[in-house]
Amino acid sequence: MLKTHPVTKGILWAVAALVSIWLVAPSLIVIPLSFTDKASLVFPPTGWSWRWYESFFTNPQWTAALGNSLLIGLLVAALATVLGLLAALGLRQMANKKLIAGLTFGLLSPMVVPGIVVAIGLYAVFLKAGLVGTLLGFVFAHTVLALPFTVVAITAGFAGFDSRLELAAMSLGANRFTTFMRVTLPNIVPGMISGALFAFVTSFDEVMLSLFIKSPYLNTLPVLMYSSVTRDTDPTLAAAATVILLITTALVVVGLTLSGRNTRARAK
Repeated sequence: MLKTHPVTKGILWAVAALVSIWLVAPSLIVIPLSFTDKASLVFPPTGWSWRWYESFFTNPQWTAALGNSLLIGLLVAALATVLGLLAALGLRQMANKKLIAGLTFGLLSPMVVPGIVVAIGLYAVFLKAGLVGTLLGFVFAHTVLALPFTVVAITAGFAGFDSRLELAAMSLGANRFTTFMRVTLPNIVPGMISGALFAFVTSFDEVMLSLFIKSPYLNTLPVLMYSSVTRDTDPTLAAAATVILLITTALVVVGLTLSGRNTRARAK
């Protein structure tokens, strides 16, 4: 292992810290904006107030949108994780490298194709199928965007898994289902947790696709925030953004903690 000179190491740490601040600062600015006592988004705030959080949690439109986003995000996380697991299992069983590369590209294409293109295509299909403005339509549409993340995370979990453990289990009399449930699945749980978290966050933050398939009766929080920005600069928007930031951060921290505990438990 190459040793890094202390000066070089210090410079690298400083650069990393500056880049981190540059990336995180815009998000952190939203938090003090949500506590302003003014009726517009002014930074830095000249006074402090909880009025915009009260406005957020007492407004049925905002709370309904938050509930919709949480419900859709959870359903998408579950569906995308199951589909991602099945896809990763299928790719793992294939021997043809060209076919694997082609299927992998197809599964990951929503990450590459511009979002507006995916939105227009899904809107045309969903309009004909009668899924526009429905809960099922939102779940299916967001799953399309979330699936690549679960496939990548679970495939990475399989990459670090020793398949000889499965052979050992089957040589001792376990059938394929028992081997999968008792040997394979526990070893890829961290990858599944990571994939589920990415799927939830992808769905919870999605705006462009949701704008195409929304309805007056079913709206998500990011879409309502976008609509609010186009109408006014009510700091309730900053409160909503802070709520999203706290929820996603808490989920990531919990997920990483659970994943770390599972990894340490397997190591023992």
